[in-house]
Formats: sequence, structure tokens, C-alpha cells
Amino acid sequence: MRDLAFVGFLALLLGFGLKRPFIIVLGYVYIDLVSPQRLSYHLLSSVPISLIFFAAALLAWIAVDPKDGTRFSVRQVLMTLLLGWAGWTLKDSDFPLDAAEKWDWVWKTLVFAIFLPLTLRTKLRMEALLIFMILGAGSIIITGGIKTLGSGGGYGVLNLGVTNNAGLYEGSTISAVAIAMIPLILWTMKYQTIFAQDRMVKAFGWALIFACLLIPIGTEARTGLVCIAVLAVLLLRDSKRRILYLGLLAAAGAAAVPLLPDSFTKRMDTIQGYEEDQSANTRVMVWAWTWEFVKENPSGGGFGAYRQNRLMVDTRVPTEAGADAPVEVLKTVDAGRAWHSSYFEVLGELGWPGFILWALLNLIGLVRMEMLRWRYAKALPEDRWIWQLAAALQAAHVIYLVGSLFLSLAFQSFFYMWFGLQIALDSYAARQRKAAASVGWRAKPATSS
Repeated sequence: MRDLAFVGFLALLLGFGLKRPFIIVLGYVYIDLVSPQRLSYHLLSSVPISLIFFAAALLAWIAVDPKDGTRFSVRQVLMTLLLGWAGWTLKDSDFPLDAAEKWDWVWKTLVFAIFLPLTLRTKLRMEALLIFMILGAGSIIITGGIKTLGSGGGYGVLNLGVTNNAGLYEGSTISAVAIAMIPLILWTMKYQTIFAQDRMVKAFGWALIFACLLIPIGTEARTGLVCIAVLAVLLLRDSKRRILYLGLLAAAGAAAVPLLPDSFTKRMDTIQGYEEDQSANTRVMVWAWTWEFVKENPSGGGFGAYRQNRLMVDTRVPTEAGADAPVEVLKTVDAGRAWHSSYFEVLGELGWPGFILWALLNLIGLVRMEMLRWRYAKALPEDRWIWQLAAALQAAHVIYLVGSLFLSLAFQSFFYMWFGLQIALDSYAARQRKAAASVGWRAKPATSS
């Protein structure tokens, strides 16, 4: 029955796509995020459904979508250069088989992110993309939230629907995604026009936000707690009643702490001293190793280059209870430890050329969203949504960059779809300003010389 439900839903999307081709793009988004082929038993597991939907979306755009005003942005050029450089490094990668395996999904992420802004020409399409992304990731988040309420979860224990810990089904990744989604959920609750803005939509939105906040608890991902703190600061920036907001935040935190599982609070305590936690200590060692590696290999070692690291890790472990207890230093050898940081992931794999391109892509995105915030801060009510969406996308981007300090999210497709949405919003606003300026010039009365 599960297989038939997935096949029926995808067939329905293709059917609607015959009349509204952009729906095929949304179908690809759903497949990329939810991975129904991994949830299916037989029917979809052997069919390249993502390739089918992407090819159909591309052909539909070429054949049907209007191209007037279409332009390639600087960020799309940067992603194209990043794609080309990543492909170029394959020939000299230290681990060719591992590099080829990662390249198989990285190029798809980048190509779709380059293509996506070309299809997002209207506010309605941007709304639809956000809703599909929120509901797609939400299907995983809601599952995790319900299981957290029922069992409390646990690090590496919370099952999100599949046994393969990849993509959004990996605990730390979905924790960062869930918190980064919250500003965009808030925007959707206020400005989307696809569903009626009634109590049911509002109730679902707040319930989904609650589920998003439960995910870091259920997965016991320390990055999730850090992202929540960043979100609280970012929401304070746009709050009109900051004193009230801080008071409610403090009250909510005080009420939540006694309800948290002991395993969660113990794991969060390790944030304060990484030397007492072998996992955190090893990450720091990997970052130091990567820095030395890139000094000798400025072009990086290709995808999967971390597999050659070998580390001698010192972990400080208290021998007794108490703050002044004697500490024992345990020495362990760790090899092939993953990057656990997007910054060092890009630096170690693609070297300085790849890191500079990736850093510019992120920096320009933040700056352009800030420029839209300033430009539309006092906009007319009908354009207020642009300011709010730019603010939400910028907040999500900041949370992504903070989460990337501790997670390998450099090529996570979910965030690249947001990058595509940033580009589309920027282009849409530019077209609106150009059209308004043109109308204003034509309407200007002639003056006698």
C-alpha cells in the first residue's frame, strides 16, 4: 500500500504538471527532500524518479515558460564555477571511488540550484516552493516530533523513517534544518495565498514550529541547541516589543528545562568543555589536521579526502564527581574522521579555490537579503512581503552558516534550494522596481522648455 500511495502521488504531480509545468519542479523538490524511493519497498527503489522529474521540468521550462527578463545572476555564475571546479578536482582526488560517489549527488544539487531561479518568476511560485519544502521536510520533522513526545528520543536512537542516515534523515542535519525553517514557516503563515488564511493554517503552522523545536531534543544534537539560541537572537532583531519578547523567552526556557530528558541535558553540558568529550575533541583535531593538509595541498584532496587523517586524541575525563575532581587523560587513535564542519569540508576537499567560491556565494546571499530588507523596510503594504521574505531567508541563512560550523552541510540540497529562492526574490524585486520606474517615467508630465 505504501508503494501504491507514493506512485499515485507522483503520478498525480506529473498529471497536474501537464497543465501547470512548474508543478513538475515541485515534484522534484519533494523527491529530493523526502526520498520516497528510500521509503518504498519495490516499485520506486529501482526507478530513477529524480532524473525523470528533473528532465521533465527542464524540458517543460524550455518549451513553455516565458524567458523575457530571464538573466543569470552573479550567484548562479558562482555556483556554475563551483560545479566546474568540483568536477575538475575529480581527476586528482586522493580517493577516486569515494569522490565519484559524492560527486554523483553534489552535481545534481548544484545544477538544480542553478536552474531553480529561472522558474521562480512569480510570488505564487515562490510560495509554492516554500510550501513544498516546508511540508516535505515537515513530514520528517512531524514524525520525529511525535516520537520525541512518546519516547524522548536519544542521540543516534530517534528513527525518522528510514535506517539509512543520509540527507534530511540524519539527526544533526534535520535539527539544523528544522530550526532554520522556523522563520520561513512564520512568513508562510502570514503571507502565503495558496491556502485560506484561516485558523487551521495557523494551528498547523504553530504545531509544526513546536515539532521543529522538539527535533533537537529528540536527536540530542548539540548543534540544534546552538541554532535555537541563534534563532532567538535573530527574532529579537525584528521584534517590536523586545522586553516582552525577552520575558516570554525566559519564561519558556525556565518552563522547558525541568521537562527535558536527563540524557539531553547531560549531552548539552559537553558544549562547555570539548576536552571532556571525545567526539567534540576529535572534531577540533580534524579541523587542525585539515588546516595543515591544505597548507601542503592548496587545491584540496578531492571529495572524501578526510579518509587519510590519523589523529592522536587526548580526552580529559574526571575520575570523581565534583568540580575540582582529579582528571585522567585518555589517549586514543582515530583515523578517517569526517570533517564535521562545512567550512573545513569545502576547504579540505576543494581547497582555496572552492572555499573562496563557496564563501562568496554565502556572503553575497546575506548582503543581497540585507539590501532588500533596507530597500523594502518602508514599502507599501502590497510589497511588505518582500521585506519579510528577505528577512526570513537571511535568518535561515545565518542559522545554516552557524550550523555549518559543526556539520558537513556544504552541499546539502535543502539549503541550496533556499539559495535559489534568494536569487529569485532578488530578481523579482529588481523587475518590479524596473517596471515601476518605467511606468513612473511614462506618467511624468512633459514640461515646456
